[in-house]
Amino acid sequence: MTDLRVADFDYELPEELIAQQPPVERDASRMLVVDRATGALHDDFFSGLGRYLRRGDLLVLNDSRVIPARLYARRTLRREREKPTGRIEVMLTEPAGENQWRALVRPGRKVAIGERLVFPAPTGEIVLEAEVLERGQFGERLLEFAPVDDFFAVLDRIGHVPLPPYIHRDDADTDRDRYQTVFAEERGSVAAPTAGLHFTPQMLDALAAKGVEIAGVTLHVGLGTFAPLRVERVDEVRLHSERYTIGAAAADAINRAVAEGRRIVAVGTTTVRTLEAAALEARGEPGDIPIQPHSGTTEIFISPGFEFRLVGALLTNFHLPRSSLLMLVCAFAGREHVLAAFRHAVEEKYRFFSYGDCMFIA
Repeated sequence: MTDLRVADFDYELPEELIAQQPPVERDASRMLVVDRATGALHDDFFSGLGRYLRRGDLLVLNDSRVIPARLYARRTLRREREKPTGRIEVMLTEPAGENQWRALVRPGRKVAIGERLVFPAPTGEIVLEAEVLERGQFGERLLEFAPVDDFFAVLDRIGHVPLPPYIHRDDADTDRDRYQTVFAEERGSVAAPTAGLHFTPQMLDALAAKGVEIAGVTLHVGLGTFAPLRVERVDEVRLHSERYTIGAAAADAINRAVAEGRRIVAVGTTTVRTLEAAALEARGEPGDIPIQPHSGTTEIFISPGFEFRLVGALLTNFHLPRSSLLMLVCAFAGREHVLAAFRHAVEEKYRFFSYGDCMFIA
């Protein structure tokens, strides 16, 4: 599969099918069911997910919590430190050390190393300050923030929900709830693990009552979600690293499911990447993988030809054309089957991307 090109993962998507708002109810989304062996398709609703899960399945969720990572700053010129300039958008992408964060800065062309950015509250008072330490490509910067008592409390006060760029509106108060899964715990993502947005507490309780085991892992979604692929060949794709954690309870649940031959169902591509990265790190043989509780970082890129060691079924949203996430889904279910499913979804007017509908692939 090394001759594949990024353009081989393209499809036509009318703009009006990109969901701009979440559904009225979390579990009201449509769900396209895909048989990955045959490519057979069935139109259903997410509320019917329990019909496709069976007693003994291990449902694995990503419990990362989205932070209000979009901030607005003013430049303060080094030669005139008290003279602010126009508004700068700063999207935090990942922590990089004590008081340091990597970020996307827009417009970033004139934001140079050594400049100081100030972040005002709605009242006008300056509540955060940061110095630019490094300058990267495509607006990337390394920022060092002046210490404050509770950095995340300040983010909660002045930050905005980091809605993706294809949602053409400002964030609203309701997004603080709806762009967050009901099981989010570990703070650190700058984009939601969107397949999990469909779940309600009632749905999780019903699945548990059916005999579905549920476990949570953590992968903090970072810059790679926003960065377009700027290469032509799939074998040239390189992803940014993302932080993940598999706790003791999750590792035990995964290992028991493998030992007992039970199906592992991943909720979202971030969960797939966490599980398969851990499996590769364990260096076990497929079907005999002792996953240890641990934290780490991964740059794993999954594309057609990848050998899945843990994941047996996948719940996922519809992904952008030419994206690494679409390539992952194609690796799991076959490129032709997946692209045919996407064409069907377009014809049937499914809603696409973060606030859109979902697919269940088994």
